[in-house]
Amino acid sequence: MCARPKPRLISAAPFRDRVVHHALTRVIEPVFEARFLPNSFACRKGLGTHKALERARNGCGRWPYVLKCDVRKYFPSIDHAILKELLERTLKCPRTLERAARIIDGSNEQEEAIFYFPGDTLFTPHERRRGLPLGNQTSQFFANVYLNPLDHFVVRELRPALYLRYVDDFLLFGDDKAAMATARARIEEFLQGLRLLLHDGKSRVYRSEDGVTFLGWRVFPGRMRLVRGNVVRFRRRMRRFQHAWALGEMTLAEIRARAVAWIGHAAHGQTRRLRRQLFWQYPFSRTEQDRTVARRLLEQQSEERARLEP
Repeated sequence: MCARPKPRLISAAPFRDRVVHHALTRVIEPVFEARFLPNSFACRKGLGTHKALERARNGCGRWPYVLKCDVRKYFPSIDHAILKELLERTLKCPRTLERAARIIDGSNEQEEAIFYFPGDTLFTPHERRRGLPLGNQTSQFFANVYLNPLDHFVVRELRPALYLRYVDDFLLFGDDKAAMATARARIEEFLQGLRLLLHDGKSRVYRSEDGVTFLGWRVFPGRMRLVRGNVVRFRRRMRRFQHAWALGEMTLAEIRARAVAWIGHAAHGQTRRLRRQLFWQYPFSRTEQDRTVARRLLEQQSEERARLEP
């Protein structure tokens, strides 16, 4: 079976707040861009997901080992006091810092992340405010600021053959497996200063020829494949589109608009045969049999929801 992605709490700020968020990032982003390294790919002009994947694919082709790391509960773990300190090191305008602090302090409750670090008392994790809401532009930007010290530490101190990071997922490539394991230990130690932990189950050294999972793809030397979960979710989406079309609830133009983004994403890997198979597998028609199947499915879903409700 394919495991579903874990649920996440997404926050949508009111429109007036989003205007302030955009205004703030527009002012401070150029200041930090001069300090960000080109190894960080998330939410930055000219970079992004596909650039990171291309770099990872090239890395798998050039170096035999890759250390993949994932920060455990990253957004819920971001410490407010540490984040403000990082902002204060670069920004010198009191009004700008005050506005950023108000946005950080106004973060709503996030997923619980109670972790202990050296020097903590029993109550320390409960006394420190932490967590940024997913969905806000400022949160994405602050997430880059928070791990920027890690980027500089890895590049300057560990000096891997290749390093790249997308939010809290990052890869280090090299020729020596033992050196990769040592790098993991040093990264764990460094992250303690940011009150962050690596995810034990997702942070390990791989042989590049065996592939490494990164940003929803299985990356190999010179090629990439979509992870199974991505394909399974798209199949489910296509079935929902089929039933909505049969019942007249969606037009083909609407279905095409929703599918084209996935097609464009999938086209970055070796997926031509998969894409053809998927679209041949789900023909769209409005026969009475199709409508009956769609209605029956909707009834089953309603009954299932009713059973789950308290």
